[in-house]
This record gives sequence, C-alpha cells and structure tokens, in this order.
Amino acid sequence: MTKINEIAPDIFRISTYFPAIELGFSQFLVRDEEPLLVHTGPRAMFPIVKEAVATILDPSTVRWIGFSHFEADECGSLNEWQEIAPQATGVCSMVGKMVSVDDFAPKNPAKGMVDNEEFSTGKYTFRFLQTPHVPHCWEAGLFFEKTNKTLFCSDILHQNGDVEPLTEDSVTDRVRDTLVEYQAGPLANYLPYTGMTDNTLRRLAALRPATVATMHGSVFAGDGERAILEYADVLQGVFGTERE
Repeated sequence: MTKINEIAPDIFRISTYFPAIELGFSQFLVRDEEPLLVHTGPRAMFPIVKEAVATILDPSTVRWIGFSHFEADECGSLNEWQEIAPQATGVCSMVGKMVSVDDFAPKNPAKGMVDNEEFSTGKYTFRFLQTPHVPHCWEAGLFFEKTNKTLFCSDILHQNGDVEPLTEDSVTDRVRDTLVEYQAGPLANYLPYTGMTDNTLRRLAALRPATVATMHGSVFAGDGERAILEYADVLQGVFGTERE
C-alpha cells in the first residue's frame, strides 16, 4: 500500500511498503514552480509512483529528478519519467552524470552537480553535497533544501519495517537493528565504511537539518545533527571494528 504524507512545507513523502522483504521505498516530491522528484523507485514501481504524484500535481510537469547514486531504487525509472514529463532532467553528481547516468538516460542529459553547487526550483533552493561512498558508490551525493532545512539522505537512517511516515522519536535503535540483521545474511556489508565516512557524516550533521528524509523507514523531524552523529556511531560500531 502506498501512503502520501507532507513531511515539510511542499515536500511529500510517497512510500510503498513490501511485506515480503519488510522494507519500504520512499520518494519525495517537492511542489514548486519546477517540481522536483527525489528518487524514482525501481522501474516496476513507476506506475505506483506516477499515480501517487498525480494526486499532488500533473506528472507531466515534473522538471527535476534528483538522486544520490546510480541504483534501481534511486533512478531506475528515470527513462519512464522522461517519456511522460518531456522536460524532466536528472540531477546528480558530475561523476554520476559522466560515468553512468547520461549513458542510461540519454534523452535529457543530466544536470551534473559539483560539491556545494546550488540549484533552484522556484521558492526552494537546494545545495548539493558530494559524499563519495556515503551511503554507497563513488558518485554519491545528497541534496539539502535550505529554507526548511530538509536533508534528502538516501539510505542514511535506513530502518526496516512498516513504520510511521514521520517521527520525532529517535530512530537510532531501529537503524542499528536493521544493520545488524543485514550483517547476518546475504545483504552483509550493505554500506561501505572508509576513512572518509565519519568526516562526511559530521559534515552533514553540521548542516543541522530539521528534517532527515531517508528513503527507507520513518523520516526524522527534530535534532537532525544529533540523529546523524548517532548514526555515525552506529556505523562505527557495526562496520568500523571490522576494518581494524
């Protein structure tokens, strides 16, 4: 079942839970002069996401499609979106554009962003932060909406389960439980842990986001700095000791 919730002014969480894998997939739609969809979901989810977007605005008016890195749940239906929204353009890191995205979706070449570059959708301005290997992949990057201080954080704060759309309660224990569970099965080493990981997360925490919009699990509203620093500690505990 797909649920739609406004998590911040003009920012809507579209989330579909799949009981078989105990995991939800969320996309975020920013309603503005040039609408932005953050994450597309895999190709198989395109009809579901399109229908949900249509309850908020005309899907053909989507102008930007933002994502962290090249992966099915991040940008798997980019081509399908560009078929129904002729002006829809991917927004990702310059590395992502060069090494994968423009080859995958050549119709509208992506807008490649460099660290600290900003772009506007009208009322709202987004800062791009290059975050190699956080959460995954060389080309990873994240978007920070400056007015309402929303961080679109991809797989950061990942929580399994059919959870509430938005919470002000700490999600740290859920995050830890999910990663420990993954380490015991075929999804082990889901997240890379490198010498840059902690500094990258501390840089994100320093933004002091008011809303931390994760793809999987509840969106966290409140002290985003603390939430991300606690997340950094979880990663150190789950993955960091395995490097030593």
